[in-house]
Amino acid sequence: MADIHVEEFYKDVAIALVQLYSTFPRRINVFVEDIAGPDEPDEFGLHSKRHMACFGALLWLAEEGLLRYVDTIRQEALDQAVLTRHAFIRLSAPAPESLTQAFGIPDEKSAGTLPPSVQEDLSTHIHLVRTALRSGNSARISQVMQATFFADRSND
Repeated sequence: MADIHVEEFYKDVAIALVQLYSTFPRRINVFVEDIAGPDEPDEFGLHSKRHMACFGALLWLAEEGLLRYVDTIRQEALDQAVLTRHAFIRLSAPAPESLTQAFGIPDEKSAGTLPPSVQEDLSTHIHLVRTALRSGNSARISQVMQATFFADRSND
């Protein structure tokens, strides 16, 4: 079992990437509260550890070249964020068949009756990320995110 902060990291990253993918190539503001939930700063104006971990995950995505942004809005949001070319291509790419069988299309019989364009959409990494998020299963989200962005790939 992973540390809870790592599972939250994978979930935060997944939500942010889905938001950015669904509006690509338009730039949007990515708010921490939309990802991690509402947060009330304490009497000193400091955010909770959960809020700051999510904000840190967004900054990390930029540092790793998965998104770009113009500026931060305090510690509340990223201003005018957009996916990088690398992230867009990765999310749009077909996932390995083993991954789509494990987390994507429920069974081959139903997949075989779908039009080829729909089958192709259902096999992408972004579809798997969305499916994992809908499941609410932290382990599944972690596995899909690891396979999508953190697996050892020599041709990237």
